[in-house]
Amino acid sequence: MGDTSVKKVDSHHSPTGQMGQKYLAEGIRVAMRLWENEEPAEAKPVSVRDYETVGYVIKGRAELHLEGQVLVLNPGDSWLVPKGASHTYKILETFTAVEATSPPASVHGRDEKNKGEVKA
Repeated sequence: MGDTSVKKVDSHHSPTGQMGQKYLAEGIRVAMRLWENEEPAEAKPVSVRDYETVGYVIKGRAELHLEGQVLVLNPGDSWLVPKGASHTYKILETFTAVEATSPPASVHGRDEKNKGEVKA
């Protein structure tokens, strides 16, 4: 029999990472995080991560710069950043989104490290 753990996470009490993300429910193969009320800003440094990310925009607008393409993310849009893809985000309007990462980005502090970050 596999893992039968049941988890519920109240985002009001979730830990917050160094980049401003709130950690939500996490399993062995996937984890969720919330980016809440991120303020408009210039694009962050380009990064390459060792996990896959899918996300969903709740409110606001952002640009996803992904492997030479620019995708405008609006409320109701979802996106995928493949593992190993060069990417960055530029927040255009106060932005709230939820993301899932596989394997979990938080494992061994993966999403807190600058390892894999490429300066644009």
